[in-house]
Amino acid sequence: MDNIILIGMPGSGKSTVGVLLAKTLGYGFIDTDLTIQQREGALLQEILDKRGLEAFLDAEEAAICSVTCTGTVIAPGGSAVCREGAIGHLKQLGTVVYLRVSLEELKGRLNNMSTRGIALSPGQTLADLYNYRAPLYDKYADITVDADGQTLEETVAAVLRALIARGDGQ
Repeated sequence: MDNIILIGMPGSGKSTVGVLLAKTLGYGFIDTDLTIQQREGALLQEILDKRGLEAFLDAEEAAICSVTCTGTVIAPGGSAVCREGAIGHLKQLGTVVYLRVSLEELKGRLNNMSTRGIALSPGQTLADLYNYRAPLYDKYADITVDADGQTLEETVAAVLRALIARGDGQ
């Protein structure tokens, strides 16, 4: 297995599960939100506030397409599926795992929507975002893992089981 890419909604656990999964496998870890911030010299929320959603998605796509690695767990932002170039590049890098979390669970996990750097259009709610993105996550995922009501460790174990069942595990 080359790389593992974790996709899903903000709050689904991509970054946290990604770090634990990387440690378990002895892989590297890349959070592409940090890549965006380093390339742009600004926090995600600042990019959204000052430049707007489309500029943010452009910056995200460019940052994701700059990633080249092997033996790495990659946690892109939840909006990575919104641009063909970004998700296409991620799919070329490795196995895409969707961490599926219900809208109700996400509402309980996310308490910093206005400062977290979530790619929302003006007036768009979390439910709107969920309904728009969920079909895209389903479309691009090689593997889907349900992460509702699980501890981080349980989610990592579920991802490992799914990778092994698919023949991607070590």
